[in-house]
Amino acid sequence: MIKIFSILSFFIGYISFSQTVQVTGVVIDTTQAPLEMASILALKDGNVENYAITNHEGRFKMNLRRGEKYILRANYLGMKPSETEIELTGSEDSYNLAIMLFTDENQLDGVEIKYEMPVVKRGDTLIYNADSFTNGTERKLGDVLKKMPGMNVNEKGDIEFEGKKVSKVMVDGKDFFDGDSKLATKNIPADAVGKVEVLSNYNEVSQMRGLGNDQDNVVINLKLKEGKTNFWFGEVEGGAGDGKETRYLGRSSLFYYSPKSSINILGNLNNTGDVPFTARDYFNFTGGMSSGVNTGTNINIPESDLRFLMMQNNRAKELESKFGALNFSHQLTNKWGISGFSIFNDGKTGFLQETIREFITTGITEISTSNTRQRNQLGLVKLSSVYKPHNRFQFDYDVLAKAADQREGGNVISVFSGEVNPIDEFKKNEPISVSQKANLYYTLNDKNIFAGYFNHLYQNEDPFYNAIVSLQPFPEFLPLIPDQQRYNINQDSEVFTNKIDLKLDYYFVLNKMSNFNISLGYTKHKQKYSSSMFQILDNNSVNRLEDEQFNNCVDYDLSDYFVGLRYKLKHGIFTITPGLSLHYYENINSQAGVETQEEKMLLLPLFIAHAQIKRSQSLSFNYRMTADFTDVNNLAEANVLSSYNRLFRGNRLLENAIFNTWSLNYSNFNMYNFTSIFAGINYNRRLNAIRNTTLIEEINLVTTPINSSRTDELLSVNANFEKTFRLLKTKLSTSQFLNQLQLVANEQPVKSRNFIQNYTGSVLTNFKKSPHFEVGYNRNISQNENGGITNIFITDKPFANVQVNFFEGFRFMAEWSYNNYRNKEKTITNEYSFAEATLSYQNPGNPWEFKLEGTNLFNVQSLNTSNFNEFFNSNTEFFVQPRIIMATVTYKL
Repeated sequence: MIKIFSILSFFIGYISFSQTVQVTGVVIDTTQAPLEMASILALKDGNVENYAITNHEGRFKMNLRRGEKYILRANYLGMKPSETEIELTGSEDSYNLAIMLFTDENQLDGVEIKYEMPVVKRGDTLIYNADSFTNGTERKLGDVLKKMPGMNVNEKGDIEFEGKKVSKVMVDGKDFFDGDSKLATKNIPADAVGKVEVLSNYNEVSQMRGLGNDQDNVVINLKLKEGKTNFWFGEVEGGAGDGKETRYLGRSSLFYYSPKSSINILGNLNNTGDVPFTARDYFNFTGGMSSGVNTGTNINIPESDLRFLMMQNNRAKELESKFGALNFSHQLTNKWGISGFSIFNDGKTGFLQETIREFITTGITEISTSNTRQRNQLGLVKLSSVYKPHNRFQFDYDVLAKAADQREGGNVISVFSGEVNPIDEFKKNEPISVSQKANLYYTLNDKNIFAGYFNHLYQNEDPFYNAIVSLQPFPEFLPLIPDQQRYNINQDSEVFTNKIDLKLDYYFVLNKMSNFNISLGYTKHKQKYSSSMFQILDNNSVNRLEDEQFNNCVDYDLSDYFVGLRYKLKHGIFTITPGLSLHYYENINSQAGVETQEEKMLLLPLFIAHAQIKRSQSLSFNYRMTADFTDVNNLAEANVLSSYNRLFRGNRLLENAIFNTWSLNYSNFNMYNFTSIFAGINYNRRLNAIRNTTLIEEINLVTTPINSSRTDELLSVNANFEKTFRLLKTKLSTSQFLNQLQLVANEQPVKSRNFIQNYTGSVLTNFKKSPHFEVGYNRNISQNENGGITNIFITDKPFANVQVNFFEGFRFMAEWSYNNYRNKEKTITNEYSFAEATLSYQNPGNPWEFKLEGTNLFNVQSLNTSNFNEFFNSNTEFFVQPRIIMATVTYKL
């Protein structure tokens, strides 16, 4: 497929430039030295026709139309601009010239450029001029970023630059919902963005810049256009429609920015499948609260897993969302600023799905039909404060509170071995967490710098599960009272977590090229876990399972005392950072009247190397050894019912795993020929990893975690290629994931191997006038081997979208994708096409816009997905929302 797209890219490029002349040249100074990153604009009748940027040899190239006259304007910071007139009226296919720039003796702060370059690089900052990549069809920030070389917005709305995930979005230097770029890409209006600044090697604390390893820290700062400050801007939208029932939509995004303050207000109310904030977003949302205490120890503190369905797109059968968010910042004084946000989401989701599970060990096939209703009420509040009285001192404080009310109920019809088992299920969880972070930075002098970190996490969860079944589950394990019309089983749990991290960093700066870092720290991790199981009888009396194997009461205490040493050295193009951290662990586990205690010491190494081959080309290597500790959920030994056919028993004897991780990443963002290549390979070797051993009886699973005696291996490879022509942008990407695990089922070893391949290619136009289109192709191959059984599923997905402007103010936009899902034997197949279209009208200069929108135009009824694990292979058909037609009105401020 990659070969096909390479030929397609060449063909399109040939057609585009067959009537053009390639203009090449070199930009030098008066000493004949080449000037890297000089900008050259091709001007015709006062308009920018094309542009180029010189490489490390001072060379540039661009394609211009044959038979035209141009003025080439060369600019370089600190130099006088130069203008050269060229005439491309001959028959030659190429034109070459040399441009010499002279020092501007009177220039103080830089050259004032009348014509703005589309892309400018200044140190670690890359600046895109948004208007150079837009044509008026873009609605939101994400539409703009997708057209910029080196930038990508994935399906979730997250921003990626040079293959690295953008950790923060700022607007005019002010945080925009810190910790989530999705809210920015889907809400900030495209026409408000003047420039996009990409800040690489970012560290928000000025004293700490250059001391650590910030190569993977990427932040985006959006510069607003003139006229957008000190005024409210944004849009309000409302609509109604039909799709087997009345549909409604209300949406708003309002923004205010001034030199000292900012306010962002987002709102969304709909039942059309527009999901602005999902339960998965909630659990993954950090609010920028990443810990500064990173020493090589990893303590997993997951949110309690009730196995809530987490379908987070617009493909569920019923979806209703109520979303509101407020983000603010204010500079109280020149030394003290505050900021924060609050987010609330109330989502209701209906799922209807049919699943076929083939259990590997028993050979039994279960066919289940489930109809489920889910409600997720989610809330977050964050407050931040930054106090910086002078350049040598900074104090930061952040607090993030999260609360949720999750409920899921429904019925399942399970059929296996000739038995029919109707099941009613109910799950709920009301987790609360409060995270606090206080950081202090102090520079004694140029040689001595101190940093202190304090983090605290409090978390409380109370998951509850209820199953009412017709067939008695786990007859050999659960002492239920028999002869009931139905078996009403309940599982109640509560988990308290308190975690404190303290660390003191001392940096001794030897010179501009090297420094030592000494760390001292302490982590205290305490958890309490309790659970009980009971049966409600037909006469409403309660049968409490009093035996200790059905009642957990666990205290878990883990302490980590550590000292670390790192040395950072720059030499030529290389930056290397070797390091070691020595840890002393105390581990106390008390349950069922028995206390176990363990002490150990571990020496954990790391090595980081970075080669800046050219300003646009780099290679990075990372190695780290990590001690991975589990949390109390895996240690509690009494039985816990997690679904109608699954019991879980913890293991108090679990030890920590050792993860060895190697990664190699290559980046080449070449603005000379507008080609970008990003590639990476990651290998993880896990020793003593926690894996499950499972007893399977018919369709019932009893699972216990153990430390695996075998080595787990995970390998992932990704590569992205992007080539931008004058009017076209081509993309090719691939990702490969392979893991090999050793599992245990019915006391027999089971080898599990998963190999997932994904390939995508697309061509995107960037014409100044419509039509604009994108065409592409995606192939996904998922191969799983479990217990000698191999399953291969393939999905082929061609896709296209088009935008056409016509008459005065009319616009038509459409998106289409065709999915061909099948297994290798073609015993499971599903083909469907999704299409969406919008017809809009907005009179130029008028704030009102009118739209007619349609989703799922082919009225697809259901989709398929597959799942593989050590227990079973499954294929699920889930039903989706029908065709929806909406009429909406938008008012732009």
